[in-house]
Amino acid sequence: MNFDRKELTNEQLLDLYKKLIKPRLIEEKMLILIRQGKVSKWFSGIGQEAISVGVTAVLDKDEYILPMHRNLGVFTGRDIPLSRLFSQWQGKANGFTKGRDRSFHFGTQEYKIIGMISHLGPQLGVADGIALAHKLKKENKVTAVFTGEGATSEGDFHEALNIAAVWELPVLFIVENNGYGLSTPTNEQYRCENIADKGIGFGMESHIIDGNNILEVFTKLTDIVASLRENPRPVLLEFKTFRMRGHEEASGTKYVPQELMDMWAIKDPVTNYMDFLKAEGVLTEEYDTQLRAELKKEIDENYQKASNEPAIEASLSEELNDVYKSYKYEEVTHSEKKDNVRMIDAISQGLKQSMERHENLVIMGQDIAEYGGAFKITDGFVAAFGKDRVRNTPICESAIVSTGMGLSINGYKSVIEMQFADFVSTGFNPIVNYLAKVHYRWQENADVVVRMPCGAGVQAGPFHSQTNEAWFTKTPGLKVVYPAFPYDAKGLLAAAINDPNPVMFFEHKALYRSVYQDVPPDYYTIPLGKAALLREGSDVTVISFGAGVHWALETLDKNPDIKADLLDLRSLQPLDTEAIYASVKKTNKVIILQEDSLFGGIASDISAMIMENCFEYLDAPVKRVGSLESAIPFVKALEDQYLPKQRFETALADLIAY
Repeated sequence: MNFDRKELTNEQLLDLYKKLIKPRLIEEKMLILIRQGKVSKWFSGIGQEAISVGVTAVLDKDEYILPMHRNLGVFTGRDIPLSRLFSQWQGKANGFTKGRDRSFHFGTQEYKIIGMISHLGPQLGVADGIALAHKLKKENKVTAVFTGEGATSEGDFHEALNIAAVWELPVLFIVENNGYGLSTPTNEQYRCENIADKGIGFGMESHIIDGNNILEVFTKLTDIVASLRENPRPVLLEFKTFRMRGHEEASGTKYVPQELMDMWAIKDPVTNYMDFLKAEGVLTEEYDTQLRAELKKEIDENYQKASNEPAIEASLSEELNDVYKSYKYEEVTHSEKKDNVRMIDAISQGLKQSMERHENLVIMGQDIAEYGGAFKITDGFVAAFGKDRVRNTPICESAIVSTGMGLSINGYKSVIEMQFADFVSTGFNPIVNYLAKVHYRWQENADVVVRMPCGAGVQAGPFHSQTNEAWFTKTPGLKVVYPAFPYDAKGLLAAAINDPNPVMFFEHKALYRSVYQDVPPDYYTIPLGKAALLREGSDVTVISFGAGVHWALETLDKNPDIKADLLDLRSLQPLDTEAIYASVKKTNKVIILQEDSLFGGIASDISAMIMENCFEYLDAPVKRVGSLESAIPFVKALEDQYLPKQRFETALADLIAY
């Protein structure tokens, strides 16, 4: 291995050595603990330490790093107390996740480290969002994100690199190519000779670096990072390296040919650098022995400190309270003046006023800039706020959601427009696995609103008509809002943007231009989780949301003899159970109308909750009405049959007669 010290001083060379052997000695300790059964799982980075150490040494302390589970050198390089790391690995309270997640699945704003999730790919988009926030703040900062050669096969990798290239974001995309994705060799992962070659397709600068040579890593990255701070852009870095242990300790390395193990053992980054320093006269045997003894003592003491901590005791209230970031709702009232506007106008107005109120709010989506979006809700926004804050995106829902997460980490709010709610399926993973879980896992919030134009009734067919709220009401950590009227849509959207938690905001397309209402022209908020009682009666409780509310109103108008409580939920998560139970206890009969197909929809949960909590008040079974158990058809006759509007009237009459 050829080491070129360039202009580095002896002190710098020794500092890199200290940073290099510390994670190696911790690893050796962890392997002993694994064999002793004192640690349940470990992902070893032995053989790859030079990459983590070199990258971390080059970056400033306030520049974010997004490592994976074999990048211990990032955490030690940022000087996280070892006792906290051992506590994290043991699931103790002094760790970073309160025992809720393991190993390196955590982040810490204090040390500007944002850990991975097991799905790997989303963190690349998160890095884009962090870098975008730096760029918007005009800060000359670089963001570094790690991934492996296996994860470069994921769509998120390609989406994130494309976004960074198009938006010229200062991101170091670091690929540790150790030859195997768990046990699958690279010749079964991709066909190009080098991963760095993929940068060409994105119009991106790329480099291949010897990942086992700490001086090559450090010196090359020093130049690259300095260049990125002056000229912001993404760079793809492929580090050729090898892991000398299994994917994790339980998997072993039997799938690796022995000659390959032997070849890479000769290239050990710690041993080779140590020999170089000794040959240079920079490191003596005596000092090396002393340094290792001091580090082992530090490691043993901190492990013992963590081991002496009590085991976490389960607290029901703490577990549930950490699902969402605590937030004190601020009510903003409006003037008496009102204008008669369509729902689409109210949403546009609310979004614009939120942009005026929050200078750190960024809107992202396909065709939302000059074109104004598929439904023209953001028409004129570029002229008002500029393209930095109103951003056309490539067609890549997953990485854009992750970018929203990164913006939140670095102090920004974001509203992401799904062109159609159906398309959220390609962004599903980061919503339900990152945004929804991040506060529960390590107390970081996701200040992201995802706007969801949804619903049938406009003959748009199976891929542009779904009302898929049930995908998200099932997921703890998400809030789900679904207004039926312009007044509510405007106030709830403002409140959703104020809320620091992730909100899925559903907007029914068929209501955009068909429903008018008197709406205050000024900014105001409506609290999430409060239903609206639109009509009062004693015969039956009708519960609905979205377009279903309007179908229920039409049906009740046609049947004036039915005196009903009509409850518009407005918010599905949090759900106003107090209003639901109060109405059911008054009327003793209840029917729930939803546009979604019936099985697995939120009506099922509401029905179960009523049966469990209000059974003694019921004079009839709880009735649910929903769409057919099929995809949404295109032709009007078929769509009318699919939707539950006509069936609702019959079901309501049957319930009244029960």
